[in-house]
Amino acid sequence: MKQTIKHKFYKSLSLFALAGSLVLTGCEKYLDGTQLPAGTIGAEDVYVNDNMASTVVTGMYMNLTNTAGYGGGTGSNLGYILALYTDEAKSTLSGNFADIVYKNAIQSSESPYWSAYYKMLFVANAAIKGINDSPAKLQYKDQWLGETYFLRALFYFYLVNLYGPVPLALSTDYTVNNRLSRAPAADVYDQIVADLKLAQSMLPADYRNGYGAATTSRVRPNSAAATALLARVYLYMGEWAKAEAQATAVISNQLYDTVSLDKVFIANSKETVWSVAPKTASAAYEFSFYNNGMPATIMPPQGPNSFNVYSTVSDQLLNAFESGDRRFNEWLRIVTIPASGMQPTKTLYFPAKFKSSANNAEYQVPLRLAEQYLIRAEARAMQDKGNAAEDLNVVRSRAGLPAVQPATKTALLTAIARERQTELFSEYGHRFFDLKRTGKLDEVMTAVAPAKPTTWKSYMANWPIPPGDILSNPNLTPNPGYAK
Repeated sequence: MKQTIKHKFYKSLSLFALAGSLVLTGCEKYLDGTQLPAGTIGAEDVYVNDNMASTVVTGMYMNLTNTAGYGGGTGSNLGYILALYTDEAKSTLSGNFADIVYKNAIQSSESPYWSAYYKMLFVANAAIKGINDSPAKLQYKDQWLGETYFLRALFYFYLVNLYGPVPLALSTDYTVNNRLSRAPAADVYDQIVADLKLAQSMLPADYRNGYGAATTSRVRPNSAAATALLARVYLYMGEWAKAEAQATAVISNQLYDTVSLDKVFIANSKETVWSVAPKTASAAYEFSFYNNGMPATIMPPQGPNSFNVYSTVSDQLLNAFESGDRRFNEWLRIVTIPASGMQPTKTLYFPAKFKSSANNAEYQVPLRLAEQYLIRAEARAMQDKGNAAEDLNVVRSRAGLPAVQPATKTALLTAIARERQTELFSEYGHRFFDLKRTGKLDEVMTAVAPAKPTTWKSYMANWPIPPGDILSNPNLTPNPGYAK
């Protein structure tokens, strides 16, 4: 009986992983042109060689762009969804999911990422077990394991920041996983740290493709990517000295350097620590701020003076930019709708960090060097170190802004927070997570709530857990404030 269950499990795993790899376009970016094996594979063939192991891991990357927050669609992109949820963007249509998010009205049945991340965690846990248990001699075993530990840490990072305490599933035993209670956030963070330390030790220093060969492509993490994510995690944990040390390791790495604003998101730029390749040319996340990627001014109007605009940049974000900040013109798209009849001229602003390109020249960049400077600036400021402003000014200088030297710790931290707001806007939830971890979420969201309009309540800091999971697991409790 055990053999039958095991066989069915591995067969399901292999088919699931291959589905994620084969049906999605753009997988060659993760493999550097090497062909995936044709057809399907059976349980006994999953980890018999490096190609098979690579296929499973590659499937997880491809699912990042499909369901786990790194895609281009309006319902899946994490940067877009959390920009609306906080004070970075505003919805211009009513009744759709974007408007529900904007009004902070997400219900248990609408929580978009919980299931996606746990499905990929199952694959990650299965890959870790399968690769470790494989009798085959895998030449790049450490790479496959390192990448998987990195991804597992990433998935749990988003889960704990979106939902608070979450079940910590580290195996593929459904009889255990289906009865897990929610682990304290501190325990989840400890596991993230442990996984990232393993990734650091196993991943190569340079970038490798899906079959272990050196490459210039930065779509698969190296050891520095694990270090960069670990720096962020330590910052969130309040481990200031550790955050500083990890960020310093990335900043000191000769593979990385800051680049001009128009080159930041170009594929494999020196600023990129780790990137995610788009599925299609229009899949950069600003897709979500237009209607199917089309600029608002050329979409068919619904009425004499209306255009199909999903969302625009908020006034709060626009006002955060200082005069002379080059990011305002370089990373925002300005669209003017001419006056018509009784309607005055309208000026709309959209994120434009990615300019959709026919040759997929621009990638999403979840980990980049500028964030590491801001991590180190904040970590140093929290330790009362006098050189914190130097890191802040590296980012300001690139934006064309003068150097600052705030006189007090409070003023310095305020300046760093503002710089994070204007440098990292609409990228992967930074603003939402920053407000949560610094204790400013209630203050900011209460102030912006009347314009949405909504009534902000503290429980909204954690998203609802899908009711089906709560019903099937008697040990899983809902987040306060939401219906079961």
